[in-house]
Amino acid sequence: MVVVDVQEKLLPVIPDASNLTHRIRQLLQAARLFEIPLHCSEQYPKGLGATVPELAELLPTPREKLRFSAAACLGWETAANTIDSRTRIVLTGIEAHICVQQTALDLLAAGYRVIIPVDAIASRNQLDWEMAIRRMENSGACITTTESILFEWCEVAGTPEFKQLSRLVTEKP
Repeated sequence: MVVVDVQEKLLPVIPDASNLTHRIRQLLQAARLFEIPLHCSEQYPKGLGATVPELAELLPTPREKLRFSAAACLGWETAANTIDSRTRIVLTGIEAHICVQQTALDLLAAGYRVIIPVDAIASRNQLDWEMAIRRMENSGACITTTESILFEWCEVAGTPEFKQLSRLVTEKP
């Protein structure tokens, strides 16, 4: 799972930012529960600030970048470069039509299966967000929601992980 550029100076201009960070936090907490590797990028942190604290506390050290796509800074130019043969990547963050989209397109071109939870990506403008989703889907990304991903990771009810996940999805932003 990758969190793209959810930074201190970018987040305040995003509509409904609290819901966005809530959804990304849900994904991060579930990823930890199911031992899914976590990655994070920051676009020019000297100018745009650090990853917001409510997400940073759940993430490894971010990779700094100047390119809009995070694929290269994460070392994922091809799916063959993956450490543990995982080639499905859940991609979250901002802005949907710039860094998230360019990362998705690069990862798709490199052979990854990219999963986009639409409620865990955002742009300043609704039209940009909508067009990014359309372009990523037309390019081969799987478009879904946070809750759908969470229960796909869980796979089965009646387990301790399911109980934790059930509590997680009922939390309000």
